Amino acid sequence: MNLQEAKQQFVQSWGVLGSQWGINRTMAQVHAHLLIAEKPLSTDDVMEGLNISRGNANMNIRELMDWGLVDKVIISGDRKEYFSADKDIWRVATRIIAQRKKRELDPMLKVLNQLNEVEGDKKDPEIKAFTDVIGGIRKFAGHAEKTLDTVIKAEENWFLNSFVKLLK
Repeated sequence: MNLQEAKQQFVQSWGVLGSQWGINRTMAQVHAHLLIAEKPLSTDDVMEGLNISRGNANMNIRELMDWGLVDKVIISGDRKEYFSADKDIWRVATRIIAQRKKRELDPMLKVLNQLNEVEGDKKDPEIKAFTDVIGGIRKFAGHAEKTLDTVIKAEENWFLNSFVKLLK
């Protein structure tokens, strides 16, 4: 397999993987295209490389920037905007985890906390069955939240510790 075929296969596979993470396929493909680029790419480069419209490229690049996965790069003497993906896969993974937690787990925990306050006699078998199930889900979601927070914080602590060592 030549390099161009390998790049194309990676972009397609990352797109499928991204859709399983809750990211739209095109957004994941744009990320992959920027991730494997040896230099920052313009919107035109992304459009041409993925055969997508300008609007689609702009929208997905902006979303990737919102997620903290892509940065705008200024190239001296060029008026075009260029973009580069963070190539540190640990940071990429933790940013995706943080975004998914914010978009999926946090709202679910809020709903579960509200559902736990169901009115009625707690000894009523129907209410007890409901609150037991909701309580079990809340407990599991709470453990998931703590685990994800630990992973996210580990990245922050790693960066801070590395930065402090660099200053010494």
